[in-house]
Amino acid sequence: MSAELIEQGSAAPGAKGLRGGALGLLSSVVIGVASTAPAYSTAATIGLVVAILGVHTPGILIASFVPMLLVAFAFKEFNSVDPDCGTTFSWVTRAFGPRSGWLSGWAMVAACVVVMSSVSQVAAQYTFLLFGADSLAGNQFWVTVLGVGFIALLTWICYLGIEISARLQSLLLVIELVTVVSFAVVALVKVYAGHGMAAAQHPGLGWFNPLHGSFGDISDAALLTIFIYWGWDTSLSLNEETEDSTATPGRAAVIATLLLVTVFALVGTAMVAFAGPHFLSTHSGDVLGALGPAVFGSGAGKLLVLCVLTSTAASTQTTIMPTARATLSMGAHGALPRRFAQVHPRLMTPDFSTIAMGAISAALFVAMSTVSTNVLADSASAVGLLIAFYYGMTALACTWYFRRTLTESTRNLWLRGILPLLGGLSMIIAFGLSVKSYLPASSSYSSILGVGGVFWLGAGSLLLGVILIVALRGSQRSFFARRAAVYPETTMTPVVTTTELV
Repeated sequence: MSAELIEQGSAAPGAKGLRGGALGLLSSVVIGVASTAPAYSTAATIGLVVAILGVHTPGILIASFVPMLLVAFAFKEFNSVDPDCGTTFSWVTRAFGPRSGWLSGWAMVAACVVVMSSVSQVAAQYTFLLFGADSLAGNQFWVTVLGVGFIALLTWICYLGIEISARLQSLLLVIELVTVVSFAVVALVKVYAGHGMAAAQHPGLGWFNPLHGSFGDISDAALLTIFIYWGWDTSLSLNEETEDSTATPGRAAVIATLLLVTVFALVGTAMVAFAGPHFLSTHSGDVLGALGPAVFGSGAGKLLVLCVLTSTAASTQTTIMPTARATLSMGAHGALPRRFAQVHPRLMTPDFSTIAMGAISAALFVAMSTVSTNVLADSASAVGLLIAFYYGMTALACTWYFRRTLTESTRNLWLRGILPLLGGLSMIIAFGLSVKSYLPASSSYSSILGVGGVFWLGAGSLLLGVILIVALRGSQRSFFARRAAVYPETTMTPVVTTTELV
């Protein structure tokens, strides 16, 4: 590793003070899947996608998986040579330079902070619903109070250690996946038995056509589905705490994306078939809660409430963990104040970064609750912008960084060159189109100075990142002055096997 980028030994992967070897492949896959929060993502987003594409929602869910898989290959290849918990920040810095790396890392951090608003809102609402306090679930003040408490609780758990977090994730994910898959299976069985809702219909082959509708509609729907799949890269953010850190996190990320497309395609198809597009779009704020009694019966409605609640808990925890580690890496490399690189000597967790992540997320949640009539929809769309940007930058950086080795083997050409390039371009195109569509105030539930709230949260966050680069350039001069480090190029040409893809 070049000393040009790493001035102090603590910045090197594996030497930041984190607990190495704490996670295995199964734990990494669990965290990658749990980070996407399948139940929460379904409840919060499927209705919004259906409102745009109707019965063709299953098609866009499957199509959006493809660029996700291509980006996952880029993450996997980068991790094999640089298992740094800063992931996007570290890798884009090495490929394109410190400013591009800082902005890409900032986009990742901003996405995590923004999404905490929607996660916290859903967690608070479902907690009230679980205990029969329906009136409080509709009260924005009490939802905000409980949401802040929820953030504080999960921040504390993340502070205590990675092993505790991993065990909790496993329990929450089992509850979540069993419930969601059972929901989809029961719904489809009822449809074919003639017991669906009034607008129920059998799934058709045309439902899986992702190109139905205008170009603008497809790009908006794709941005929402990017949000649905987002989170699998948490497996990579924990690479310095994972066994075989150069291989296991990358395999876990790819396996997680394959599992997720199966779950989302099944659930999306079941929902549209059972209830029809109109019902789902009119209940877009919580499609699982609206469909639960009809699918499982009124007596089992609480089961889905518990499922979404556990999903938001898992998502909150796995949002705090990668963000704390990203800022830890940025602090260790000199891109943020050194305080962010602080690690608790006994717990071996990034204590300052973890607490800072929780505090900033809570503050933004309170702020959004005062200006937006639908925190859930606005934050989900804004996060999609940020995800598309930093995923796209990472994938493009992979192709550029490994450019000299692409002709050494067929494997390198595809897994380090062509596939990441296609994934990166698709993400950047989706980002550009969506920035334009979310500029008008009418595109969001909130607006400031005639500009849509989604634009402010998404593109505005990136603009803030640019401002921070200028503001930090004086105090962090050593980082912004240096060029990206260059690894010795490998001449290995591995044989392509089936297992190589996971």
